[in-house]
Amino acid sequence: MQGVGMRPFVYRLARELDLAGRVSNGPEGVIIEAEGDAQALAAFEIRLKRDCPPPADIVDCIVQPIPAIGDQGFRVEASRADGTIAPFALPDLAPCPTCLRELFDPGNRRFRYPFISCTHCGPRYSILDALPFDRERTAMAGFPLCAECLEEYSDPSDRRFHAQTTCCSSCGPTLALWDAAGRTLAHGDEALLQAVERLRRGQVLALQGLGGFQLLVDAADEEAVQRLRERKHRPHKPLALLVPDLAAACELCDVTEAETQLLTSSAAPIVLLGRRAEAGSIASGIAPGQNRLGLMLPASPLHHLLARDFGAPLVCTSGNRSDEPICIAPDEALGRLAGIADAFLVHDRPIRQPLDDSVIRIADGKPLMLRRARGYVPRPVALDTDMPPILAAGGHLKNTVAYADGRRVILSQHLGDLDTAESLDRHRTTAELLPRLFGRPPRSVVCDRHPDYASTRWAESTGLPLRRVPHHLAHALACMAEHGLKSPVLAVTWDGLGLGEDGTLWGGEFLHIAPDGHRRIASLMPLRLPGGERAIKDPRRSALSVLHALYGEETPERLPTTLKSRLEPGTLSVLLRLLQTGTQSPECSSAGRLFDAAASLLGLCRDISFEGQAAMALEAAAERGGEGDGTIYPMPLIDGEPKRLDWCPLFHALLDDRAAGVPTSVLAFRFHSSLAAAVAAIAVAESIPTVVLAGGCFQNRLLLELCAEQLRHAGLRVYWPQQIPPNDGGLALGQIAAATFSEEFLTCV
Repeated sequence: MQGVGMRPFVYRLARELDLAGRVSNGPEGVIIEAEGDAQALAAFEIRLKRDCPPPADIVDCIVQPIPAIGDQGFRVEASRADGTIAPFALPDLAPCPTCLRELFDPGNRRFRYPFISCTHCGPRYSILDALPFDRERTAMAGFPLCAECLEEYSDPSDRRFHAQTTCCSSCGPTLALWDAAGRTLAHGDEALLQAVERLRRGQVLALQGLGGFQLLVDAADEEAVQRLRERKHRPHKPLALLVPDLAAACELCDVTEAETQLLTSSAAPIVLLGRRAEAGSIASGIAPGQNRLGLMLPASPLHHLLARDFGAPLVCTSGNRSDEPICIAPDEALGRLAGIADAFLVHDRPIRQPLDDSVIRIADGKPLMLRRARGYVPRPVALDTDMPPILAAGGHLKNTVAYADGRRVILSQHLGDLDTAESLDRHRTTAELLPRLFGRPPRSVVCDRHPDYASTRWAESTGLPLRRVPHHLAHALACMAEHGLKSPVLAVTWDGLGLGEDGTLWGGEFLHIAPDGHRRIASLMPLRLPGGERAIKDPRRSALSVLHALYGEETPERLPTTLKSRLEPGTLSVLLRLLQTGTQSPECSSAGRLFDAAASLLGLCRDISFEGQAAMALEAAAERGGEGDGTIYPMPLIDGEPKRLDWCPLFHALLDDRAAGVPTSVLAFRFHSSLAAAVAAIAVAESIPTVVLAGGCFQNRLLLELCAEQLRHAGLRVYWPQQIPPNDGGLALGQIAAATFSEEFLTCV
């Protein structure tokens, strides 16, 4: 992997073993010519793989003999730009311990310099223009090295030997603090100190981070947090917190060993952690109704300085307006964040690749990626089949694009929902960038079958040969590709909505994936969506649809008080008429809408302002229910093509128990347990030993763990996406994987 100090490592190892030769970067990777004693060469090969720098990921090592030329000494040569490009570049790396010691050492010449880095850490993908990874092909090209930095860069014994991001306050990027009108208030460390003071006064600070702007505010200031929410039009969605160190994280949350490893990794993602009951040092508006907080440790020296100088948790959320991609340039941020930020802490190192913060949690003791971006992109996913150059357009929500050439897939960073002109432009530029960086022009493109997705329309506009991949099959194939699974597989693909292969809306599917094709063996019983798309953003409509399925014309008399008080009589009359006639009420088999209905019927969620809000409220309530009492509500399987899981008995029992006074948290846990039991029952009946859990519903830690536990108890192998999001952020990988199959395989039978 380039950008990790591989050439300096090779140089020092070769010198230690008294080998002659050379090392250089090329588009295809690192090229080494080593000449010397056979025993030393054998040791060199072993130690090359065993002792390489920690961030390196050697995915392939080709060794072949070449004639000796009597070379003298070992040297690092200039990179070559010719040759076949290999899809390898490093993600951005959080500061290493040595750089951090220098950052806070008053005697070091880089004391409090916010752009300190070395071969082991610093920006990589966010500053990349082209491969190989050399200074002149990055955003650092505009910062010539001063004499002292050049001496370090040229010294084989220095850890900054050939470190492309090397710089200092004399030759590197600088900070500036702007007011809301863009007037410069301060430079350098003074800018940082004034920014901290503004945070203490409750102001909203726009910070130019590694991969884009972030919005910061004092996490303990209730009024400041609410002001940020109002300005950003983000009334309910949880806000991430930046804390200075692991000790501060442990004051707020219970942190397991696995979570500690994620927090302190070089990726420095946001990690969802269980909040401690006694943690009261943050505003109640940070994560309303949730048991968990999203915490991150500093991902850059600048974040370290801010977090330590402030000395308390800071809200640190994406620098954008609702539904827009993050800002990456100071002038862009000044315009798009006007009215949100009170001040801007900016710098003059350009951001080449926009990168949100990655979001991850631990489920069943393993990572569960929710948003994949900074720190993880562009690490490739391996395929077991050679692919011609191909692009995947992804879905509409939580969009990513993917590019494959050979046996490696590059899945782009999280690009967001494709609902605005800015997000569509970001999608297009990323799709054009990946082939330029990592391979050859694409020969074909794959996309979702939904004709109204913006990503589908983009794919159609390319003029390239086009394949359309079923939405839920792509979810399943993405997980299979990540884990290298072969069919037969039973794929449980549960999400909000996706266009099914029969033209209806799916979302609660059981797919049997065999070597010669796939078929839909079972599905959740369809639910009507009164008002169509409006029901997706209004859980009350899903709840009313469930009640209508249970009680028919008696629905108005059977409305629970939690729902009756939240529906105007006129609105209720209109929605019931839509359900009775089927007008503007398409059917869907969505698991996500069942979660919406349950959350609404239990009084946990009225209106929602972001996708998944109702399901998150239901999960949080279920977690408060402890381990449950073992009660499983029935979900009989109705014969047919496909078989249907009947959720009516489940909701009958849920409502009866609510009327009997069973606590809401217990009911929420029973709802999750009952769904997991139904999944396990179908898997056992199908006798397919390998089960895949995919789709956005399996972001729910409790549902995932209950399903995995029951499936393993039945003797089945169970897999779910871990390094790739289970939500629509993983669709592009599944679309690439689908391109290895025939058109007949992609057609559901």
